[in-house]
Amino acid sequence: MFLPILEILAESYGPLRIFNYLTFRAILATLTSLIFCLSFGNWFINFLKMERFNQYIRKEGPERHLVKEGTPTMGGLLILAAVVFSVFCWGDLSNKYLWLVLFMTISFGVIGWIDDLTKLKSQSSNGLTSRQKFFWQSLSAFIGIIIFYTYSTNPLETSLIIPFFKDFSLPLGLFFIFFSYFVIVGSSSAVNLTDGLDGLAIMPSVMIAAALGVLGYASGNIIISDYLNIPYLPLSGEMLVFCGAIVGSGIGFLWFNTYPAQVFMGDVGSLSLGAALGAIAVMIRQEIVFAIMAGVFVAETLSVMIQVTSYKLTGKRVFKMAPLHHHFELLGWAEPKIIVRFWIITLILILIGFATLRLR
Repeated sequence: MFLPILEILAESYGPLRIFNYLTFRAILATLTSLIFCLSFGNWFINFLKMERFNQYIRKEGPERHLVKEGTPTMGGLLILAAVVFSVFCWGDLSNKYLWLVLFMTISFGVIGWIDDLTKLKSQSSNGLTSRQKFFWQSLSAFIGIIIFYTYSTNPLETSLIIPFFKDFSLPLGLFFIFFSYFVIVGSSSAVNLTDGLDGLAIMPSVMIAAALGVLGYASGNIIISDYLNIPYLPLSGEMLVFCGAIVGSGIGFLWFNTYPAQVFMGDVGSLSLGAALGAIAVMIRQEIVFAIMAGVFVAETLSVMIQVTSYKLTGKRVFKMAPLHHHFELLGWAEPKIIVRFWIITLILILIGFATLRLR
């Protein structure tokens, strides 16, 4: 929104050329979304309380969670608003990657919003059925991916990049659509499952977004991409701005979501954040590195799958409760300890993900 105006003004006033620098715009996007959340956070939480948009806690969950009943939910709307506003302010709106990630983020956010509203209307923790949610997630993902595939011009945009192999990429052809669908829907669902403790999902999302932003910037820079032996994708650099907006809004939201939480993000936040991270990983062609960095989200999802499969086949549970963070709660771990340790594990996994860029 501001970029075209600033480019015109820069022609007559040289110092304004600084806004042409991608890194500077990413910093501005981060600060804008952060200030947005901090400025409107208290007002928004009070609005949610006034409208009685309160969280309903599953009775079959850990008993200690019952004290959280009545905490405002749908705080993810604040994150979404901050990200969209920041991206429109500082992003290059001629970039197709930016629009596709925005589409994924907003469409999955709408699904989460409907799910949250359904829970509020039924005054229970039951929102959309799993089939309904899966259908709309699938539809949104397929629409975005097919558009991206149709307008891709570089073969590397639809090839699988495998870490540890130098100058090697696997053309996926039409399979790219199904593979990318799995990444985006899987990421969205994984973040949704992880969002069960105060701040548990948001901080790993922030750290992973920052890491993906760096990878996107590297892919969009011909010198750095050549040095790291990763595909050069000229348009991927703009993902740094989008990731900066996620980082800023996530940290701003964490101000209110840290233990004990004043507000929960709800499905509107977790589904949209997960979809955004998955879509960015697809845009920059780093799905495998993303899976490594998002190991906490992967583990949470696998714990649910293992628990359900084991119970159906043997009648026994592998974990005391799934997702995984509930298992540690029932082992007696304090909630802040689980949260911070999962954060630390995410940081370690991100460093491992970065290490794969040089182990080729």
